[in-house]
Amino acid sequence: MVRMNRVMLVGNLTRDPEIRKTAKGLAVAELGLAVNEGYGGKNGQSEESTCFVDVIAWDKQAETCGEYLRKGSQIFVEGRLQYSQWQDKDGHSRNKIRVSADRVQFMGRPEGSGSSGGGNGNRDCDRSRTSRRRDGDRDERDRHDD
Repeated sequence: MVRMNRVMLVGNLTRDPEIRKTAKGLAVAELGLAVNEGYGGKNGQSEESTCFVDVIAWDKQAETCGEYLRKGSQIFVEGRLQYSQWQDKDGHSRNKIRVSADRVQFMGRPEGSGSSGGGNGNRDCDRSRTSRRRDGDRDERDRHDD
């Protein structure tokens, strides 16, 4: 049986990255990504739709995202879909599908940004090159802490 869970997206951040640390001190970045798609609509007019995706990045990649990315930054994300479920404070069951990033590549600066903030050209932030998994990291990365 073939198994594959890969996602590749290009889009713009909908907000500044939210950075936090886990109990073990591992950096986590939560990113909101807007992915636009153009298509031919009725009467030959071109239409556009936007899909909003939550992305999570880990360790050095998370720290780099927090340092260089801002709302509007364009990024390329490669990773896998991750399903999480939990109960909220009112006891309701909740669930979410998001992308767990293996690679985040910065594509450029948001429109209207000067030399500070935004992207930095094509900076590549590949988890496999910037940090190796240590024992126990996989469990912490795959668990949802909402």
